Amino acid sequence: MSTTVSKLDEIKTGPWNGGVSPLNAEYGKLMMWFFLLSDAFTFSALLIYYGAQRFSNLSWPDPDTVFQSVPGVADHGYPLVFVGIMTFILIMSSVTMVLAVSAGHNGQKKQVINYLILTIIGGFIFLGCQAAEWTHLHHEGYWWGSIPEHYNAAESVGAQQFANLFFTITGFHGFHVFSGIILNIVILFMTMGNVFEKRGTYIMVEKVGLYWHFVDLVWVFVFTFFYLV
Repeated sequence: MSTTVSKLDEIKTGPWNGGVSPLNAEYGKLMMWFFLLSDAFTFSALLIYYGAQRFSNLSWPDPDTVFQSVPGVADHGYPLVFVGIMTFILIMSSVTMVLAVSAGHNGQKKQVINYLILTIIGGFIFLGCQAAEWTHLHHEGYWWGSIPEHYNAAESVGAQQFANLFFTITGFHGFHVFSGIILNIVILFMTMGNVFEKRGTYIMVEKVGLYWHFVDLVWVFVFTFFYLV
């Protein structure tokens, strides 16, 4: 009888009984990492293609010339100032997201709500700035399938590729920012409705935080490729 019991105990604790969670991570959090990894491949492919086109064309628009306006304030003379403001806003929204996650770990519901609201506001301001930049560039003649008339025949190929890729990649990133805002709004209402208080964990805030930080990190690469290189 004792031999049978010991064999059953061995089976329960054996290597085929599941063991511990991979990386000691909660299932949903691990799935979020898998999703972000797959999304990183997509952005990487787009940016690598942009880099290949950028350095295979000798005639490519100068970022200091294209992005020298502050929409609604000045049409030229301020290279990279506006996108610098956009980048600062997005980075600060990432900071407030970190604070929201930290407050969740400490069970501070009110602080979670406040920091989520600030994160959402930062996301909307960023999208508003991006819409203003797109509108200005479109007014200048840049769009999918069109470029300003001042480019000559030799420069037009590179300029057109630049415009197509710029609006595609920044638009794709903007869609991710918008999706992150929606997720943050959902999490905000769940927090206000005491959903996480009843569950006894704010792990959902951390999952959405991972997504938001990913969106911010991707913007750093987009900023570098389009505005600096």
